[in-house]
Amino acid sequence: MSWWCLDKTGTRPDKRKVIVHIGTSADGYIARADGDLEWLTSRPAPKGFYGMNAFMKSIDTKVLGRKTYEASLRMGAKFDSQSRSIVFSRHPRPADAPSGVQFVNGAIGPFVTRLREQPGKDIWLMGGGEIIASFLDAQAIDEFVITVAPVFIGEGIPLIARRHRHVPLDLQATERFEDGVVQLHYRVLRAPGGYC
Repeated sequence: MSWWCLDKTGTRPDKRKVIVHIGTSADGYIARADGDLEWLTSRPAPKGFYGMNAFMKSIDTKVLGRKTYEASLRMGAKFDSQSRSIVFSRHPRPADAPSGVQFVNGAIGPFVTRLREQPGKDIWLMGGGEIIASFLDAQAIDEFVITVAPVFIGEGIPLIARRHRHVPLDLQATERFEDGVVQLHYRVLRAPGGYC
């Protein structure tokens, strides 16, 4: 593995990127401790929904943890065959899971390496905080797009599960919206040769 096989973003240009695109409170939480998102979902959505509509066109695979999958179902999310959905879980696949949803319980690093090798668009790592932390610790995340709502919620589920780590980031872009929401786009920096 060498630095010469990376492009200016720090990844191989022929690989799909794993991107965390997520909303947080100003104090870094993705949900209240009970999973409640009212502080985020009650906000009026601007046209383009903070760039989410464009982002959805750039991905064809969603990866999420079991808790996020179950919360998504409770909120009315539909998992269909138009995009691939992969759920990391230590539990067996539920009998009522939609046929297009793949359940995985293997090691993250080798799985993501295989996923990146497959043709397709980028990959959305949806969350939650535990799976984001596990992917980050496995050096399996390329970018973060963090949409920060102007509200403190005081406690809850952190963006990344708390563990000792040092992961440098490179700020790619910032965007401020009229309603006070700020979006930060980071590239995860790696040691030379991270994925070749």
